[in-house]
Amino acid sequence: MAEAAAVAVAAAGETHSVVHRQLRDIVLVQQRKIRSFGEMIRHREEESVSREEFEDVEKELENERLEHVKTKALLSKESEKLQFALGEIEILMKQLEREKKAFENALESIKNKALKESTKNDKLISKCNEIESQIEKQDDILSTKEDQIKELCHLLEKQKDVLKQQVTDFEIQKQQDAYIARVLEEKKRKTFGKFHRAPK
Repeated sequence: MAEAAAVAVAAAGETHSVVHRQLRDIVLVQQRKIRSFGEMIRHREEESVSREEFEDVEKELENERLEHVKTKALLSKESEKLQFALGEIEILMKQLEREKKAFENALESIKNKALKESTKNDKLISKCNEIESQIEKQDDILSTKEDQIKELCHLLEKQKDVLKQQVTDFEIQKQQDAYIARVLEEKKRKTFGKFHRAPK
């Protein structure tokens, strides 16, 4: 049982690491986009583009900054959730280990007594029956703890799926941003074409 719990903790730790890396990558991408928007704004200021176009790009930069803040907050929130779940698993594992040691010590003590008090066979048989009943109770407790660990692992998987969906949504948003950037670039070329067209 302790080995299964250790595997569950290792899996949970790996899930936490993957989730944290994914969100960290999103934060880095957003930071690059924010810097890129800032450079675009400065560049367009130097080229004296129209105020409307400038305000559009500036608004996009502000939206990207807000999304960046939201993603960082989500990273912090999900990390706290995962840490809490891992703490729950660790507590359950320690409790299982204590119960296992207590049971083993009790069983060992009874075996020693059985060897020393062979003349009290009937009493020892009764005692063994009692221990068997305790073992069944302990098995029920361990089974309950294992179910709790499985439930926590399932919760971690659901959180992982949610984060995957958020990453997918972010990719869609990134493609939309790229499309907007292309449209703005096309508008800029048309604008410059009008300003630089030789008079007839």
